[in-house]
Amino acid sequence: MIRVVLPPHLRTLARVDGELELEVKAPVSQRSVLDAVEARYPMLRGTIRDHVTLLRRPMVRFFACGEDLSHESPDTPLPDAIASGSEPFLIIGAIAGG
Repeated sequence: MIRVVLPPHLRTLARVDGELELEVKAPVSQRSVLDAVEARYPMLRGTIRDHVTLLRRPMVRFFACGEDLSHESPDTPLPDAIASGSEPFLIIGAIAGG
C-alpha cells in the first residue's frame, strides 16, 4: 500500500481524515500514484493536475523522502521507501507571497 498525504483543503474536498492508503501497481511513479488518487477520489480530478494536460498545478508540490520531486518527470520511479509504504508521498500546497 502506498501512503499519500494531502493538504488540508484537499482532504476536506475528498472527505478523508489523515493519510490515504492506495494500492498502486509497479512501477510506482508520480503518475501512477496520482492516477490511483484520482480514481479513488474523483472529486480531486483537476485539483492536483490539469484536466487536459495532466501536468502538476502551479501551486502544488510533490515531496518524497525529504526531496522535492515537483519538477521530476511524472514517470520517474519513486524511491523504494514510497513504493513499500514505509514513507508517505506528500502533496503540498505551495506557499507564495511577498
